[in-house]
Amino acid sequence: MPSLPLDILAIAAHRDDVEQTCGGTLLKMAQLGQRTGILDLTQGEMGTRGTAEDRAREAAEAARILKVSWRGALDIPDGRVENTWENRLKVARVIREHRPKVVILPYWKGRHPDHYTASILGYEACFLAGLSKLALTRQGRIDDPLLPYRPFKIIYATLYYEVRPTFVVDITDQFEARFQSLMAYRSQFADQEAGKDLFPAQAEIRVRIEAMARFYGMLAGVTYAEPFLQKEVRLVKNLLQIPVKSI
Repeated sequence: MPSLPLDILAIAAHRDDVEQTCGGTLLKMAQLGQRTGILDLTQGEMGTRGTAEDRAREAAEAARILKVSWRGALDIPDGRVENTWENRLKVARVIREHRPKVVILPYWKGRHPDHYTASILGYEACFLAGLSKLALTRQGRIDDPLLPYRPFKIIYATLYYEVRPTFVVDITDQFEARFQSLMAYRSQFADQEAGKDLFPAQAEIRVRIEAMARFYGMLAGVTYAEPFLQKEVRLVKNLLQIPVKSI
């Protein structure tokens, strides 16, 4: 059976990336009646803490908290997200199957190679998905072709990299649930011996998450916000309706 189209699909390298960078936005859009989804490119098997199975259970709970309509994970090796033809086809198949109007990708620069590679991989997969002569079928169904499709808008979640966003989303009402979706990953963020020199204490995580959300909220005059960047120039139809005061 064909899936109902998604309004918004967030693509990220690892389970918990979306929760950290745009979870509040996904929840807000779901509360507005939009169908949202998350595609994790890897299973998280190379993480210092927890197992792929742990993170799968935690990702399902986080998705429930964020009210997403669909969540899936590919089998691209964790720590080795590469922009290959095979991987682009895997993502393009998801794009065609779920037909999102908006795709959220990680910003194309960052510390973790998986993150910035996921950005380029995701963009090129969105392009490939629209090629009319590229034959793709539903996973495991050679008799079920997927029609060409491209999302209307691609935006980039920039929280992992210090760059001025082109817009932010007010997540003041969604902040607490967004934080709880991150805390659903107990294998990653609960206080424990494994990785204690790499991971901050759980109490410190709350302080950091709140500080970042407050900083981006301050830029737009709200309490908490998540930052995004779009490559396109914004189109304004009415100068009297541009949000965010100047002085």
